Amino acid sequence: MSHYFTNDDSPLVTRDIEARIFDHDLTFTTAGGVFSGSRLDLGTSVLLRTVAPPEGGHVLDLGCGFGPIAVGLAVASPSVRVDAVDVNERALMLTRRNAERAGVSERVHPTLPDDVDPGTTYDEIWSNPPIRIGKEALHALLLRWLPRLRPDGVAYLVVGRNLGADSLAAWLTEQGWPTAKLASAKGFRVLKTGRADPSHA
Repeated sequence: MSHYFTNDDSPLVTRDIEARIFDHDLTFTTAGGVFSGSRLDLGTSVLLRTVAPPEGGHVLDLGCGFGPIAVGLAVASPSVRVDAVDVNERALMLTRRNAERAGVSERVHPTLPDDVDPGTTYDEIWSNPPIRIGKEALHALLLRWLPRLRPDGVAYLVVGRNLGADSLAAWLTEQGWPTAKLASAKGFRVLKTGRADPSHA
């Protein structure tokens, strides 16, 4: 069985979908073998409707899929640079293709996690995290990337209410990442988190 958080060696069959993101009508090429390969995921849609794009800065799209968050942010904010990270190489290929189509390929950088420079830090992290990899792996993923936030940086996560959003928020707070619920819609929570003490990065 193939999972979107692994690489898929099935034949590449692409399709185009339309999505309105931050008041821009965008076309994305998607395919099987990536997260929500047939449409804009409902959770991602809730996140994009809840949080306004930053005016500039360096952003991490953690688990980019076919690129709706990364491309949407770059289109909406001409001064934003986005690292679009995913373990799925097909997702990275699609994100690259979609960034080129939208004319933002110079500011969207699809990359494997281990290829990100260890010294890179971010103003914001946006993610519809891969909850289904399991709690232990999810916790390890977040604790790997949240410390990449700059001292006053923030992360926005969208998590299904029935998939442990509230317990994840409590766990993050316990780990020194105070987490608040920004919104709840369509069965999803949008969480905002940052450092407990921004002076200690």
